[in-house]
Amino acid sequence: MSTAAQAHPNIALVKYWGKQDVAGNLPAAPSLSITLDTLTTTTQVAVTTSKDRIYLNDKEVDDEKITRCLSALRTSYGIPHLEVRTQNNFPTAAGLASSASGFAALVTAVNSECELELDPPALSDLARRASGSAARSIFGGFVALEGPGWQARQILGPDEWPLQTIVAITATDRKSTPSSTGMSLSRDTSPFYASWVSSTHADFQRGKECIAEHDFSALATLAESSCLKMHAVMLSSNPALIYWNAATLSCIHKVRELRAAGLAVFFTVDAGPQVKAVCLPDAAKTVQEALEAIPGVRQVLCTGIGPDAHIVTQ
Repeated sequence: MSTAAQAHPNIALVKYWGKQDVAGNLPAAPSLSITLDTLTTTTQVAVTTSKDRIYLNDKEVDDEKITRCLSALRTSYGIPHLEVRTQNNFPTAAGLASSASGFAALVTAVNSECELELDPPALSDLARRASGSAARSIFGGFVALEGPGWQARQILGPDEWPLQTIVAITATDRKSTPSSTGMSLSRDTSPFYASWVSSTHADFQRGKECIAEHDFSALATLAESSCLKMHAVMLSSNPALIYWNAATLSCIHKVRELRAAGLAVFFTVDAGPQVKAVCLPDAAKTVQEALEAIPGVRQVLCTGIGPDAHIVTQ
């Protein structure tokens, strides 16, 4: 017997970068995200009698974060040794939120296989302890993550505002500095860090208003500002965290050019070189073609708003 679950990565429109200096892997600031539909992590778990075995894209690995996640679950629940097999249909650890979808899929599969009967908010809490953004991938649609409980919640369903996201993949290698390491570095060394955390609270409140009102123009301005402020913190860390490459910048300039020409589109970039261009559905084809034409763009993916993490086989 085994159970397989599927979850989708999310991209933050109002971002967080940094953790509180307390137990529980708590973000330093709230965040807003959208879940993507065509990018998936599928994780299968099965009880085994010997020891935990972990396979990523069919290769056995010694994954410290997954091991820690399973150990943490065992402090509260009777979970046996497991064989974990996880597959991504997009580049891993390259700035496309593979850890978010990965841990959301993992806790969803373990919950079902081990009959823990935990509800989505509880699963969100468990996923966040392994990876902060994974809390949001438990839910589809537009998702908020805020204190004091730091359990994500859906604020708009996938079909209520069907935006499109065009993902320009400019590199497929693992990024040189993992997000968790980079966040600690920024907290300890960036002179802009305190202002970044403070301003994000106001951005979060404004972002919820933009989403509730379906105000694309206001959300575009807010999301681009949040993205650039986060990367300013990264760049001002010591040593500097430079996740972009030349094609990243070219994509950003192209999206700004399209938006200045009246197209309903904006960019956002997480801790990696990939550019996500969020747009209204009637703009998607134009945006896709424009990004495909940029030198250095290896692949362009079109996605809509995705669903909750869910069981696919048992």
